Amino acid sequence: MTNTKIPKFMPPHYLKNAHVQSIMNSVGPRKFRAKKIARQLKSKQIIIKTNDGVRLTAEYDISSIKTSSKSDKSLVILIHGWEGSSQSAYQVTTAHTLLMAGYNVLRLNLRDHGESHHLNKEVFNSTLIKEVGDAIKSFTSQHNFKYIYLAGFSLGANFTLRIAADRAKELGLRVAVGICPPIDPNSAMIELNKSLFIYEKYFLRRWTRSLTKKLCHFPELNFGSELAQVKNLDDVNKTFVPKFTPFQDAKAYFSSYALVGDRLKGLEIPAYIISAENDPILPIADLSKIPQIDNLTVELHPNGGHCGFISDLRGASWIEGRLVQIFDES
Repeated sequence: MTNTKIPKFMPPHYLKNAHVQSIMNSVGPRKFRAKKIARQLKSKQIIIKTNDGVRLTAEYDISSIKTSSKSDKSLVILIHGWEGSSQSAYQVTTAHTLLMAGYNVLRLNLRDHGESHHLNKEVFNSTLIKEVGDAIKSFTSQHNFKYIYLAGFSLGANFTLRIAADRAKELGLRVAVGICPPIDPNSAMIELNKSLFIYEKYFLRRWTRSLTKKLCHFPELNFGSELAQVKNLDDVNKTFVPKFTPFQDAKAYFSSYALVGDRLKGLEIPAYIISAENDPILPIADLSKIPQIDNLTVELHPNGGHCGFISDLRGASWIEGRLVQIFDES
C-alpha cells in the first residue's frame, strides 16, 4: 500500500469541518449546481441487461470536447454510494467535469437505486458484485472504447475496488479509483452509529423508503410488517440480512465485502484509494487493515469529510479535478 506525495487537499479554514464537508457533498450549492447541470446534459437513459437477466439502469453522456487523442475512445464509469444514484449531486457534477475534460461518462446505478426497484425481484445487497461487473461488460462490449476507467464513491468505491481486483483485465479497465470506500463495513457501521445522529437518520430514512418501494413492486416479498417495526439501522440489518442474503447475521454479511487482508491482492491495474482523515462515518484506522499491495496507491488527506473535498462555497469539489489528473496521466 503506497502513500503518494501529491499536494494535500487544503480547503479554506471555514470549510475544514468534517460535517460541513460531508453534508455539502450532496446538498446546498453543489445540489443547486447539479440540478442546473442535469438540465443541460443530454444524458441517454438506458437499461443494461446482463447475460443472467439482471437489469441495471444508467445514464450515458458523450463528451463534445475533443482535447486529446483519448477523447473519442475513453469512458469513465461512475458508481454512486449507498442509497445514492446517477442523479446524486456529486455524480452529476463529477460527470460534468469529466465531460468537459473530454471523457465520455456512464453513471451506473446499482440494483434498487435510481428508481429501478421494479426491474429485479431480488433485493439489493452489497455482495451483488457480479451483476455490476457484468453490466459494465455488457455496455462496453457494444462500444469501441480503448480506455475504460472506473471510479466510485463510498459504497460505490468499495464495489469499484473489488471489481478492479477481480475482473480488471476481463473488463478492459485501465485505472480504478475509490473515494472514501468502507474498508471494514463492521467497524464502519459502528462508527456510523456513533457519529452525528443525522447520518444514521438519513440512511435509515433512505433505506426504509427504498424497501417500501421494493415492496410496492413485489408485494409477494411480504415484509411489510417487519419493515414497520424497525427503528434504526441495526434493526434493519438484523431483520433483513438473514431474510435476503445468504448470511445469518449482519457481522458475517459485512465481513463478506470487506477490503481487508488480501482482498485486493489481485489488482493488476493501477488503483487508488482517496480518503480523508476527518471522515465522520468511516474509521480511518481501517486503512491499516490493507497490507502492502502492488498497484494500490492510498492518498490520505487531512480534510475532506466523507466524499466531500469541497473547496469553496459554490460546492466545487477538488476530487473531480483529481480524477481528471489521474486519468490523464494514466
